[in-house]
This record gives sequence, C-alpha cells and structure tokens, in this order.
Amino acid sequence: MKVEKISAFSYKNRGGNPAGVVFSDEMLNKKQMLEIAKDVNYSETAFLIKQGDSFRIRYFSPETEIAFCGHATIASGYLIGEKFGLGKYNLILNNGNIEIEVSQKNGESFTSITSMKTHSKDAKEEYINSIIEAFSFKKEDLNSKYPIKIAFSGNDHLIIFLKNKEKLQEMKYDFDKVKVLMKKENIVTISVLWEENENLYHSRNAFAYGGVVEDPATGSAAVALGEYLRNMGFKKSGNIEILQGFDMKQPSQLFVSFSDIANSPIKVSGTSRVIE
Repeated sequence: MKVEKISAFSYKNRGGNPAGVVFSDEMLNKKQMLEIAKDVNYSETAFLIKQGDSFRIRYFSPETEIAFCGHATIASGYLIGEKFGLGKYNLILNNGNIEIEVSQKNGESFTSITSMKTHSKDAKEEYINSIIEAFSFKKEDLNSKYPIKIAFSGNDHLIIFLKNKEKLQEMKYDFDKVKVLMKKENIVTISVLWEENENLYHSRNAFAYGGVVEDPATGSAAVALGEYLRNMGFKKSGNIEILQGFDMKQPSQLFVSFSDIANSPIKVSGTSRVIE
C-alpha cells in the first residue's frame, strides 16, 4: 500500500504539517488504517476512495480515528489535483460533507477547504481551570479580552488567548493530564493564541488527544478560530492569517475567510509541498 507524504500549509515552500495520504480502490478496514497511521507516525494520515465525482475520506492519528483533519485534507487536495486535475471536489466525511478547491497560486499548489457549519459553546469554569493549571499558565497570562470557549469546525477545539507572545513561545504542558482532560470533553486540540493584530494570529496547538504533543499546522483549529472570532463579534467577516509551527522549526501559514452569516461554513486555505 503506497503512502504518499505531503506537507500541508507550508510557508514559502518549507515547513508545514506532514500528512500521509493513501488512495485505494476500496476503503481499508479500521485496523488496517490504524496500523498504517502508526507506521507513518505523522499526526494524521488520510485514506481516500473515489465515489463517482466525490471522494470518501477518513483520518487516523497514530492512536485513534479523527472526525476531521484540516492539514491532511489540504495534503489530499494537493494529490487530488495532481491525479485528477484542478477544480472543486466534494469530500464525504464520517459526519458530513465538505468541499475543496484545488488551484495554482504563484506556481504552487493552493488548496481551499470549505468547512461544514460551525458553532461555539461555553466551557465549564472548573474544566478551564484544570487546563490552565496543566499548562502552567497563570490567570494574568491570559488575555481577558478573549473568553476561553469551545469552537466546532468538524471537531471541538478549545480556544485560549495569551497576552504576550513570549508566553506563547514558552508553552509547555503536562501531556498525560491534558490528554485525559481532552478525552473527557472530546476536545481534539487546544489552540493557544496570541493576536498580533486583528488580521494576524500566532498559534500553537496541543494535540495530546491524538497522541502528539504539538501540531505545526491545524486547519480544523484555524476554522474554529474563525468561528470563534465571528461568534464573539471580534471580526464578523473577512480574512485572517495564522502563523503556526515556527517554535517547532516547522513554519506554517494558514489563510481563513468567512462571511457574517452565523454558523455558516468557513474556508481555510494553504499551499503544500512534497516530502522527498
């Protein structure tokens, strides 16, 4: 079984988040997909079969199946474009459909994902306190302008804003404790952010849920951030840029755009590169 390796949301043709992508004639069983994902040992591997003009897609981390993964979708889009041509394609997920568009931008493959409908909800104060303690943050480290919330983009993501970029760069956490807390509330990543301005955000994403300490680029969390900003009224529509992975020496760049219609799908885009 051939596993193709693509780094999604790359930054100036370097960095990005590696994903495995497997095309097959029939969908493999769950055990086979998990074994391949463990062997590849990236944060996610995507498995696709063609169904008419659409593609059925499933995502596996080395430990578990994930409902949706942005960077593995961007990586898959790159290969769909290479194999089937540029254009728009429908992807069938476990719990809904999304659309991708594959194009060329400045000589690079550029893929956009249009998410399913999004929403936000409150997190319990006791739960927030447990997370903050496990990250060794103090209350004064948090940016009180931005309440801690859960935003849904196909997965649930916890959104935490810090006051200072230095605190973001110093991010560390108790992996085992946070993994238990994330599994308890089905939080797929914890998105820790610093706002440079209303259009540019710096992000680090804890992915203990999937058995990975940190994700260098997280498309699903990028969509969740767009949902959060819109839902809270900080930015009701428009475009934002997210820089992630720089502290891991895997620089990544994600572009997000959304309308002012509540809960409407959000678009996340980025370039990809082949991992030699």
